Amino acid sequence: LQDIRDCPGPLSALTELNTAVKEKFRHLRGRIQELEQMAKEQDKESEKQALLREVENHKKQMLSNQAAWRKANLACKIAIDNSEKDQLLQGRDSLRQRKTTKESLAESASNITESLMGISRMMSQQVQQSEETVQTLANSSRTILEANEEFKSMSGTIQLGRKLITKYNRRELTDKLLIFLALALFLATVLYILKKRLFPFL
Repeated sequence: LQDIRDCPGPLSALTELNTAVKEKFRHLRGRIQELEQMAKEQDKESEKQALLREVENHKKQMLSNQAAWRKANLACKIAIDNSEKDQLLQGRDSLRQRKTTKESLAESASNITESLMGISRMMSQQVQQSEETVQTLANSSRTILEANEEFKSMSGTIQLGRKLITKYNRRELTDKLLIFLALALFLATVLYILKKRLFPFL
């Protein structure tokens, strides 16, 4: 932003710089939207809220950078206008002064190019860091989702085991009841036979 404020001109150089900055902002906005979509897809509320807070911080930082960028552009345009007016006034003095002005403009253009390259590298590093952050969050989210799937699978297995145990308990109770009834029937039969043999008159 300081390089934009100090840009000596011409306006075409400032336009090229702004075009590069706009592209970086567009790319950064897309990455923030991807991070927000990823947050909305989270199953765990705590992870979702953490990602949404991260998204909000990125949005605030981007808005702050955009506001500062607009102010820097306004200051630079005013400075370039004043510089061009001064150059026009100085250009009327002599051919020698015009030649000096051209050399100064060429040097300024070279400096602007170097500044643009520096800003481009800086923006590229920032975008790369943002991409790495998003990738790290994506990996963390993927790990959480995989763990959640494993927990769901374990929960299903536990529920199935509980159903089988309940079923076996019921079957055991039924078997005991059948054994008891059979034993009662056997004892009743024995008592009936003894009664007929020992007490036939009853």
